[in-house]
Amino acid sequence: MTPIRDILTSARPIEAGFSAAIPADWMQGRTAYGGLSTALALHAAQRCEPDLPPLRSAQISFIGPLAGEVRATAIKLRRGRNAAFIQADVTGDAGLGLRATFVFMAAIDSSVAHDAAVRAPRTPPPADATTHIGPDHFFTGNFEYLDDESTLAPAEWLRWVRLRDRAEIDPLVELMAIGDALPPAAFGLFDAPVPISSLTWIVNVLTPAPATDDGWWLLHAKADRAVDGYSSQRMTIWNAAGEPVVEAMQGVAIFG
Repeated sequence: MTPIRDILTSARPIEAGFSAAIPADWMQGRTAYGGLSTALALHAAQRCEPDLPPLRSAQISFIGPLAGEVRATAIKLRRGRNAAFIQADVTGDAGLGLRATFVFMAAIDSSVAHDAAVRAPRTPPPADATTHIGPDHFFTGNFEYLDDESTLAPAEWLRWVRLRDRAEIDPLVELMAIGDALPPAAFGLFDAPVPISSLTWIVNVLTPAPATDDGWWLLHAKADRAVDGYSSQRMTIWNAAGEPVVEAMQGVAIFG
């Protein structure tokens, strides 16, 4: 298991970003786990501009495979009085693997105060809960899981997840690394395993400073439709207090 902290502290500065090695235990097949690639992109974006306001939104495209030595670079697209738009790319030997646009936005005085977001449907795992860890040779070995035991829809996941080693990393980098840890929701529809790949990920952060207790985040994903090799899924992340911290959507390619 390689902590994200070690990947970032061993990174080498390059123009507009840094170069880092993707360890074998963060791979999923021939490419790096998407949450790690996104976390690297966010780290580059955070270093691009001084005194950025809180991250509020991200649009991520998983363009190609990333493995071995990769380069994470970022440029400012625009910075106004309230919001900053930063583009970040992660590139490997095979070319551009990920492109993200991160939107950082300060709080604005507003007469609108509306909150109809659903609270977490489950309480966090107790200290003596029996959790499981993925295999060491796969990215899931970096996470600890507790599956929901209730009946879910065929194309739905609900799972408590935390990083096994989350010390000394930015909370939002941690959240991006956690956020893609579920299998695609359509995975539950397969009669036999087939290749599957995330294409896009749209993330809205609902609070300027996401935080949780004991590292636990409750992840939910549900696919409403999976037709012609393409699935669209809705995603939510809650903290241990039951507060919603992320709403997201993801487009997924199904090769079979």
